[in-house]
Amino acid sequence: MSHDLPKSDVAEHKPHVFDQAIALHATSDEGHYQGYIPAAYFNMVGPFGGVIASTLLNGVLSHPQHEGEPVSMTVNFAGPIADADFEVTATLIRQNRSSQHWTVQLAQEGAIAISALVLMAIRRETWEGSDLTMPAGLPSAESLPSFDTRQLPPWFHNYDFRYIEGGLELVAGMKAQENARTRLWIQDKPARPLDFLSLMALSDCFFPRVFLRRGQMMPAGTVSMTTYFHAGRDQLAEAGLQPLFAEARAQRYSRNYFDQVGELWSQSGELLATTQQIVYFKG
Repeated sequence: MSHDLPKSDVAEHKPHVFDQAIALHATSDEGHYQGYIPAAYFNMVGPFGGVIASTLLNGVLSHPQHEGEPVSMTVNFAGPIADADFEVTATLIRQNRSSQHWTVQLAQEGAIAISALVLMAIRRETWEGSDLTMPAGLPSAESLPSFDTRQLPPWFHNYDFRYIEGGLELVAGMKAQENARTRLWIQDKPARPLDFLSLMALSDCFFPRVFLRRGQMMPAGTVSMTTYFHAGRDQLAEAGLQPLFAEARAQRYSRNYFDQVGELWSQSGELLATTQQIVYFKG
């Protein structure tokens, strides 16, 4: 499979680097696709988990039978992805009048590396409320410096991180923290209109909380991640090219695993997505 765009497409319009990374090519079998994540989105071992999740979600959104909007997605990272082509299979396992349940699998060389469950739904207007509110008095994204990602794995270079607190400082003498809360403004770099695919990737923008809590880098990686989409297409369109406010924290570290939770908000204070992860660590 070639990973190069046709020359005519390059001349007329070069897709955003994110869209190139999550692109899938349909095969002759419905729901079966081929993909390849370029080195620009690689982490320390294999591709960045957020772009893997977005690629699988793209498998559902590209399927001719999909209806509605994503409500939730759970991704299980069973194994690393090599720098090679892979196959994605999206299967509709149940549908009723307003919702669909999908399974998605990513395989390389005949072995499943990633599996996911996606809930799609046709959402209707109802009463709305929230027990969470976006913190008040935050400094604007424009008033904060962009975090220097030059010493970090390639995927970091595709995002503009502007930390308010709890940033990852790759310097000698990094100290352990009493809690692992991080607050920041974040967006794609270069800027890209927000949609479900980019929001899925952004929900995995938080480095492992144990780095901050212990004040040191150590082997760690997400094993399972669930993202809940609270906004619809209209709210995402309103967010547009603006950076999102993101907050993450952990709850318990024990016997090689910890959980971390996070929220993503629009500048207008709309809660767009929440996320939960279970993360393996060694140390």
